[in-house]
Amino acid sequence: MFERITAVLLVTVAVAAPGAAQAQTAPTTEWGSPDLRGVWNNSTLTPFQRPEALGAQEFLTEEDAAAIAQRRADQDAELAARSALRTSADPNGSVDRGVDGAPGSYNNFWMERGTSVVPDRRTSIITNPPNGRLPDVAADMRAWMESDDARHLADVRGGRLPLAHYDQLDLGDRCIWYRGVPSFPTAYNNNYQIFQTPDVVAIVQEHIHDVRFIPLDGRPNVPDSVRQYGGDARGHWEGDTLVVETTHFNEHAFIRNFAPTLSQALQVVERFTRVDEHTLGYEFTVTDANTWARPWGGSLPMTSSSGP
Repeated sequence: MFERITAVLLVTVAVAAPGAAQAQTAPTTEWGSPDLRGVWNNSTLTPFQRPEALGAQEFLTEEDAAAIAQRRADQDAELAARSALRTSADPNGSVDRGVDGAPGSYNNFWMERGTSVVPDRRTSIITNPPNGRLPDVAADMRAWMESDDARHLADVRGGRLPLAHYDQLDLGDRCIWYRGVPSFPTAYNNNYQIFQTPDVVAIVQEHIHDVRFIPLDGRPNVPDSVRQYGGDARGHWEGDTLVVETTHFNEHAFIRNFAPTLSQALQVVERFTRVDEHTLGYEFTVTDANTWARPWGGSLPMTSSSGP
């Protein structure tokens, strides 16, 4: 079973922003630390992995980026014009009623896919490897993914086979844990509210309302026997950057855009830097010798929201 696979995952998340924004003065707290407080949104039309058809193309042209944004706007307008009663058929069944009679998903009003690609027009959130895609998986992970158990579980979670037991559902289906660490955008609920004191930072995720508490006072981690869905986080400042190291994940740890569950050896390092009044970037590096054949990483800026 996959739960027996030991993996080590290192994720480094830092903040990046266009040079023009870096020239601005980033806000600070009343006690002098960089101010990360506020509601932040990471919705984007930039895909997690670069489409294979783009090959080595690292950045979109301005024209291509504008065309992507226009297509999204046109799709939103078309979906908004549909009947709320869902009387028409959609071959994909993603929003309206499917051709097989399935009721589809939420109305498009509730979706939050983003309206543009990231500001520097990169072709993927992943920037390393240079092809902008996840590296090959390691041998043990490949063996698991090709096993009968893995295929059966995928068919159950994909609705192609009946459910035999509740633990065959993933944590998102059970509304226990959805985003994972690090967090990447999905179709909706891409907001994060950050609270901050001199000794603690807390991040509230809109999706399933998870809260990550990050002590800054140098306290030791919990005992190794204590394992949690979101791990055990500890933070410290390196200049203007908040560095968060998270360990002690339980056997259900996962990354949203990578289907298999990871191991309890998962480790995550995040770096948060307030760039300016409206920008908080996100840059990460992932190392897991038992899951991927090489490290991988990328970046994802977040923008301020007037919410909640």
